[in-house]
Amino acid sequence: MKINRRWLSDAGRRLTDGLSLRGVGLIVAGAAICTFGIHNIHQRTGITEGGVIGLMLLIEHWGGLSPAIITPVLDTVCYLLALRYLGWKFLRTSAISTLCVSLFYKLWECFPPMLPDLSDRPLLAAVCGGLFVGVGVGLIVRQGGSSGGDDALALVISKLTRCRLSRTYLFTDLIVLGLSLSYIPFTRIAFSLVTVTLSSFLIDRIQGFGREKAAAKG
Repeated sequence: MKINRRWLSDAGRRLTDGLSLRGVGLIVAGAAICTFGIHNIHQRTGITEGGVIGLMLLIEHWGGLSPAIITPVLDTVCYLLALRYLGWKFLRTSAISTLCVSLFYKLWECFPPMLPDLSDRPLLAAVCGGLFVGVGVGLIVRQGGSSGGDDALALVISKLTRCRLSRTYLFTDLIVLGLSLSYIPFTRIAFSLVTVTLSSFLIDRIQGFGREKAAAKG
């Protein structure tokens, strides 16, 4: 038991090496915020996200699998690609954030819905959902990690093409939204476009907040 505790302690230390307590706290907060919005808004109203989040909702709908199971599988596939272009540090930080996201999904599933049902107000649901995801994922990406494989994929595409992060997010989102037409009416997909546009913008803004000015001064 002592050996196991020592091994766990060493593994935890290596995993968080280079991350401040504040950084870890922001990752945890970001995971809590984005999963809360997805569980209480997206999954109840049928307004989906793009990327891996939207793909997760697609698989949940057709396969009946829990997001707590689907998310790590999809993330692993995308992270294998990200390892080559974004490096081990990104992968290590993302391991922490992915674990937090999966745990918070499981936590929210233990409680009844904590927000009003916005199914009859899809535009409001789209805006609120986009805010939750944009702020939550933005906090995680700013710490050098990702909330899921879609973040890793978007960051890889952004690095390779030198496009703004918001554009690469939209690119992957639009592909998944096209697939989501298999179970979501076109009118709902239109509201999903509001969600992904808003969340992509917020992620890009939060991730780069203060850094462009610092680069200009430098």
